[in-house]
Amino acid sequence: QVQLVQSGGGLVKAGGSLRLSCVASGRTSVMGWFRQAPGKEREFVAAIMGSGGSTLYTDSVKGRFTISRDNAKNTVYLQMNSLNPEDTAVYYCSARTVLTKVILRRPDAYDYWGQGTQVTVSS
Repeated sequence: QVQLVQSGGGLVKAGGSLRLSCVASGRTSVMGWFRQAPGKEREFVAAIMGSGGSTLYTDSVKGRFTISRDNAKNTVYLQMNSLNPEDTAVYYCSARTVLTKVILRRPDAYDYWGQGTQVTVSS
């Protein structure tokens, strides 16, 4: 059993930046971030392989968001720059413990989830 504890998030003006962190209580393979806006399905944002060498982003955040991980601290980060109101959502950290050769975008590919943190971007 792995627990994920998130921190970060909050309210920021358009064009601003925020950083999310997620600490895992055990070893993980792929770690990722998803988000869910009101009335919408949970959507993939970004993910990173266990080695930290491979990442994947959804098109709408490419060039603005950066995912990274510190395996010594069992922590994954999401640096979010140039935020816009469309980025407003609850952001969830996710983790997969089973090894995989590719990063998966489907929520059901991940075994564990953080508690969620609100990110609100005002115009």
